[in-house]
Amino acid sequence: MNTPTHNEILTELKRLALRQSGSDLPPVVVNERDGSPMVLVPAGSFTMGDGLDKESPQRTVSLEAFYISVYAVTNRQYRAFVQATGHRPPNIGARIDSLSVWHEDGCPEEFDDYPVVLINWDDAEAYARWAGCRLPTEAEWEKAARGPEGHIYPWGDRWDENNCRHRNNRGADSVAPVYAYPEGVSGYGTWNQSGNVMEWCSVWHDETDSANTASSGEETLRQERGGCWRYPDKFAFRSSQRSFVVSKAVNDFRGFRLVLPV
Repeated sequence: MNTPTHNEILTELKRLALRQSGSDLPPVVVNERDGSPMVLVPAGSFTMGDGLDKESPQRTVSLEAFYISVYAVTNRQYRAFVQATGHRPPNIGARIDSLSVWHEDGCPEEFDDYPVVLINWDDAEAYARWAGCRLPTEAEWEKAARGPEGHIYPWGDRWDENNCRHRNNRGADSVAPVYAYPEGVSGYGTWNQSGNVMEWCSVWHDETDSANTASSGEETLRQERGGCWRYPDKFAFRSSQRSFVVSKAVNDFRGFRLVLPV
């Protein structure tokens, strides 16, 4: 698959947008530090949770406007971060379905456009700070995933196994490129918020939906969102599905995306 050009990405974003933002803020920006294309999620209230399980009760949440990455952070971007800061790379030699991605000399270019995985919450947070951004709160992540219409899945209210990467359609592969599955794009223009990889969020397990974070602690739980290529059950790919994991967890199915506050 050919890597889309910058102009092709922006053109596709505008084509897939369901509606204009209704504000003077540009609907698409590119983050200066790491080159991430980001889409505007306008200020306002939305219904968080779908009420389909005890972890996702419905309630009204109000948010300020923010920009969120169209794609999860890629190996290409994370390599630039490691080279610029000396931060530790993703787990060297860790395996993704018998495929070793990061080596002592870095990550092969053939995996440049795949989401970076094998990083813990602290790694993701360090990248976000370097990029001049932060990790999304749970509420921000979910609002972006559900789109202006508040869908159960990013693409709508009915499950479609062809719209995201999961265990039942991945074949011999694991993760997919970040621009795969355009049919699953959200109404705000984000790719792969359902499936491919889980994504770290910034809110602690025992906090309310805010941008604040508590002090670091290995045993304290962080939120992850999105479903992943290892999961077979469609229930796990809902935009409101929540799960918790310790902040030091490192897995081959978890990455992250960024938020830039307005």
